[in-house]
Amino acid sequence: MAKLGKRTTAAREAFAGKENVSVEEAVALVKANANAKFDETVEIAMNLGVDPRHADQMVRGKVSLPNGTGKEVRVAVFARGDKAEEAKAAGADIVGAEDLMETVQGGEINFDRCIATPDMMPVVGRLGKVLGPRNLMPNPKVGTVTMDVKEAVEAAKGGEVQFKVEKAGVVHAGIGKASFDEGKLVENVRAFVDAVSKAKPAGAKGSYMKKVAISSTMGPGVSIDVDSATGN
Repeated sequence: MAKLGKRTTAAREAFAGKENVSVEEAVALVKANANAKFDETVEIAMNLGVDPRHADQMVRGKVSLPNGTGKEVRVAVFARGDKAEEAKAAGADIVGAEDLMETVQGGEINFDRCIATPDMMPVVGRLGKVLGPRNLMPNPKVGTVTMDVKEAVEAAKGGEVQFKVEKAGVVHAGIGKASFDEGKLVENVRAFVDAVSKAKPAGAKGSYMKKVAISSTMGPGVSIDVDSATGN
């Protein structure tokens, strides 16, 4: 077994016996132990009581975090004509049509969010096998297939986070940086949890939120009391 480094050992000792704590205590622990040489991302993971193999138990949505994510989001937009110009003016990093499709098909994906106007979906649809597994496929349910490309681009750049439950019933996302004030991280945690709570599908049975935990990129995780996370 590999020997743990001093930083990892110290972090694990600090987290020992800390389970189902309040959001405030969890944030304080994660911040205090995010000691990497870069500004670590604070991540949230939620274990939900759903089986996403069933359509009526799928959980997906979006949330604009009150304090942003601290991450620079690269946005690509599939659009033509005036809408392409609108996307560029709004700050989109990459704008194109068939040319952009060919670039993506060639394996070059230099973006974190993909937006498309409805008329471009026949083109974008050819990229399903490439964008789908990366959770980049534009979808009208989360506002990434839209004629209002200006609003979509600005939302993506402004800290909007999309989420989608994985096969094991887990939702995860980055909700800020370790350099954020504790109060701002607490607000972001609660905003994300609230959005996932409101996205509860009709087919969900029994306990919906089973576990909530946060961690930093290089640090251990700490579980949060569900009632504290939901504000109950």
